[in-house]
Amino acid sequence: MKMIQQFSKSNRAVFHFIFSSTVLAFLLIGMYLFYTLGFRFSSLASAFTDCLFFLFCIYMGRWLCSWWYLKRRFALFIIYTLLTIVLLAISKWLLVKYVFNKPNTGFFELSRDVMPFFLIGLVLGMLLKLIRASIQKELLDAHIKTEQKAIEFNLLQSQLSPHFLFNVLNNLYGIAIEEQDRIPSLLLKLSNLLRYSVYSGKRTFVPLKEELEYICNYLDFEQIRISDRLILKTDIPKINDPAITIAPMILIVFVENAFKHAKNTLTEKVHISIALKVIDNYIYFSVINSYRENPDKDEVLNESSGIGLANTIKRLSLLYGNDYIFKQYQENDQYHIDLTLKIKKQ
Repeated sequence: MKMIQQFSKSNRAVFHFIFSSTVLAFLLIGMYLFYTLGFRFSSLASAFTDCLFFLFCIYMGRWLCSWWYLKRRFALFIIYTLLTIVLLAISKWLLVKYVFNKPNTGFFELSRDVMPFFLIGLVLGMLLKLIRASIQKELLDAHIKTEQKAIEFNLLQSQLSPHFLFNVLNNLYGIAIEEQDRIPSLLLKLSNLLRYSVYSGKRTFVPLKEELEYICNYLDFEQIRISDRLILKTDIPKINDPAITIAPMILIVFVENAFKHAKNTLTEKVHISIALKVIDNYIYFSVINSYRENPDKDEVLNESSGIGLANTIKRLSLLYGNDYIFKQYQENDQYHIDLTLKIKKQ
């Protein structure tokens, strides 16, 4: 998709030149045919300027549709359309009166004659923009579906590593011997972990509430696994609004990597801080973990860590476009991840 966009941008000027030339050619051919049938124009120069006005109307129609109609600003769309029609009529009248030396030309009479021609141009431009937007949306939807299939496969490969599950089951066995009453609730949490990790990847967006429940269950098992070495701070509010959605298995990637890299440090304690806020139309997520740089590894997040930074950024770019901000940096033996996501309305 990115290659297609780059290709279209690099050839946009050529495309518009060919399109404009084709429209003018058809208009001039049409006028020539009218001329051969006995229709006489006031002047060839005036006829040619009408062709240019018509071409301008097509592009104005595209612009009006793109900036106001497609953005559902219908009141502004109507106002700007009417204003465009008035300005076109005034421009044509002034051109005929002062450039083509016809001072007796009446404004309303001229507008009555040329406005249908200009309106056809505006409507044609709007239709072309709507058709193009519809085709682009279909292509984007098809691209997203294709990428989603690949993402589902990657998620199935990455969800809950066997090493994590092995340790969890060992810990459950130890708890079953000493604290049997805790086992039912822990098994239920493990079941929810497995269920969400398998089925969430089949949806493009999920309620943020479900994603946070998954993270909280994951944190419970990590606390059991690391035990007293872990110093965990969380600031995750309860989100009950189902309209607040997020791409599944995005946040957990950064949580998993925080635990992985914090545990690999030589420090006695593992410090991890996780915070999430929902403000206005945005989700703010941050993870801070104790970290001591390993000279043998250049990347903090790599392909062996969850689905990897590359796949995560790919998913963010695919699903959020320009509606996300991702930052990662090291400071004072700590590694920081900051992610801002615009909430997608479903």
